[in-house]
Amino acid sequence: MKVNSQSVNFDADQKLLNFVQGRMDKLELFYDKVISSDVYLKVQNTSSKENKIVEIKVQIPRDQLIVKKQCKSFEEAVDSACSSLERLLVKKKEKLRAHA
Repeated sequence: MKVNSQSVNFDADQKLLNFVQGRMDKLELFYDKVISSDVYLKVQNTSSKENKIVEIKVQIPRDQLIVKKQCKSFEEAVDSACSSLERLLVKKKEKLRAHA
């Protein structure tokens, strides 16, 4: 799957980008018609420990899913966002199956 990653207010290292790519590739197990995905990694300038924000947009035929998570680390936020996306994709797939 084509994953466009953008890091805002910092430079993401290759290890983080590889983690994001690997986690996003697993989404295809739940729904195989994913067209593309955009991942935005942001660091918020706050005193709070939970200042890492991950926003994921997934393009599927005739729709777009958006999930936003804020955590202490990017890995945790990506994991949490992907888990939410997995549930959304499974729901979407079951809905399509019910109409077919």
